[in-house]
Amino acid sequence: MSQESDASEADKPPSSVSTVIERTPSAYSYERRLPYYEGVLEEEWNDWKWQLRNAIRSLRQLEKVFPLTPEEREQIAQVGDVYPILISPYYLSLIEVDNPRDPIRLQAIPSVEELTVGQELEEDPLEEETDSPVPGLTHRYPDRVLMVTTDFCSTYCRHCTRKRLFRVDLPRQKLPDIEAMMAYIREHEEIHDVILSGGDPLTLSLNKLEYILSNLRKIPHIDIIRLGSRVPVTLPQRLFDKELLSMLEKYGPLWCNTHFNHPNEVTKEASLAVKNLLSVGIPVNNQTVLLKGVNDDVDTMRQLCRALLRIRCRPYYLFHCDPVRGAAHFRTSIWKGIEIVEGLRGHISGLGVPLYVVDAPGGGGKIPIMPNYILSANDQSVILRNYEGLIVKYHPFGAPARASSHPPINGKKMDKVGIIRLLQGEEGTLSSVKSPRLERRKHARRNRLRPEERLPHEP
Repeated sequence: MSQESDASEADKPPSSVSTVIERTPSAYSYERRLPYYEGVLEEEWNDWKWQLRNAIRSLRQLEKVFPLTPEEREQIAQVGDVYPILISPYYLSLIEVDNPRDPIRLQAIPSVEELTVGQELEEDPLEEETDSPVPGLTHRYPDRVLMVTTDFCSTYCRHCTRKRLFRVDLPRQKLPDIEAMMAYIREHEEIHDVILSGGDPLTLSLNKLEYILSNLRKIPHIDIIRLGSRVPVTLPQRLFDKELLSMLEKYGPLWCNTHFNHPNEVTKEASLAVKNLLSVGIPVNNQTVLLKGVNDDVDTMRQLCRALLRIRCRPYYLFHCDPVRGAAHFRTSIWKGIEIVEGLRGHISGLGVPLYVVDAPGGGGKIPIMPNYILSANDQSVILRNYEGLIVKYHPFGAPARASSHPPINGKKMDKVGIIRLLQGEEGTLSSVKSPRLERRKHARRNRLRPEERLPHEP
């Protein structure tokens, strides 16, 4: 049984996404869906066109599908007068209906906080438009540019840094001039890297996306093209399309930067979408945004990064949430981001530790923020802290460490005394934590030594 929404003409998506597709695979089972969609044929559910035709685009449609309280209806109506709602049925179905703080719900369903928190903030704090020599194109870094190719997405994220593009209470901005952007790129031979963004470039029609890619590939100084897309997360069915995948394969090297924010988004469908991109030679990197209430704890971020590695999607960036009007309620402190990075380093594979960055206001670009692992330094010693809190001495030019000749004091090793002995070269390590790894080493050492070789405090 097909269950189409009763969207008005104004609710329908642009005709630019009306391409006829061929699905793959033909019998793919979904993970979950809301009761309203239970009668939808599997073939339709896995059709990205069906997903967009039936996307939730109004409060009226949402309340038919998803239970809302009267207060929630009123708040969503208020927000909808400024920032529109758009959610694919697939992504909406990932929400646990009974959980008002569900991490997918927070990202997809409007909150009144969009209108009440951080209204003093700017709509373009990164000054993308100031760094825009041609409308729709941002040229901030010397060797790369970002092209806004569309103002349409399969789901409007409530934390979007470009919410200004979607406002319904302001005149709709003119669509970007692709030809003018192409001309600028041709004229600037220092540009080697082009990021296609939006909106979401993978929601473009096949013809338009191929037109952009083919023309970029004709420019000799362009090395790589990146697709900035949340389609693998919110509309993975788009990447079940053989025709799209075959077209993308022709224009490599392409890279995809996607945007998983929570482990609940790493579904069977999302895994297949990533696998299909990899199958045509497109590496997939992830750019998580640190979001209050969604992923601002170590355990959630560990689960997310491990889940991404399992589907071969490399955690690339952890972005501090931008100070943009309409998304301020998602912002955490920088200290929270540092805490999370410290909780990842050493506790999961280094492949799974993203680089934590702040995108500086005023067009300052991405600035890495790291926990402080260098505690002190001079010409003879650098004092470092590892992921366990163990403090070690390292020679800045690689000279071998000197073994300590100091005996234990009152049965305690000298490395408990202080950092000063590390700097003076009298000790090699200092530990104030009970580490399972150090306990294993201690027991292994004890088992290797004869009784007469053990230190007085070792049994």
